[in-house]
Amino acid sequence: MGAGPDTERATPRVTLQFRKRPFMQPSGKIKDRHHRRQRQVLRAVAAFEFFKGVFVILMGVCALWLVHKDTWLVAESLLVLLHISTDHRYAQLFLDFADSITDARLWAAAEVAFAYAVLRFTEAYGLWKGRTWAEWVAFVSGTLLLPFEVRELFRGVTIWRCGLLIGNLAIVFYMLYVILENRRERRSMSPQSL
Repeated sequence: MGAGPDTERATPRVTLQFRKRPFMQPSGKIKDRHHRRQRQVLRAVAAFEFFKGVFVILMGVCALWLVHKDTWLVAESLLVLLHISTDHRYAQLFLDFADSITDARLWAAAEVAFAYAVLRFTEAYGLWKGRTWAEWVAFVSGTLLLPFEVRELFRGVTIWRCGLLIGNLAIVFYMLYVILENRRERRSMSPQSL
């Protein structure tokens, strides 16, 4: 028997392949996953800000709808619709407040609502698109609201007020984290000059 190439049996090559584990992945993939997660959270914040803008637009439209109307009658009709007796203390406070509303106040409230909605929509757009300026807008606007939310807590602790404060604090701290993380990343990518 000859020992030529035709007569030799070809031995199969065995190559070992290992599954990649998360701790063995290159840092680029980990960063990609981190950026993807960060983008998802920023988009969730953007959606929240968008819905806040829609809510405020609706409040502004309601304010405009009340212009040149007897707000006391509208408030009383609302109480009747909700089956709330006008003898209750809070119903009386609501009616007194409705009676004190003027057309000028309604116009001012609508203007403030529409301006605030523009800010919310701008912030939502920027966060959705991953713009750095939007992160700053979210951080600053959220921080500016904190004193008002704390003041409301001093007026009375409710689940609604606590939830708003906690939600706003979470957004502010997350925006601060994103801003600092992006700054750290930019510094690490820039050439070091001594």
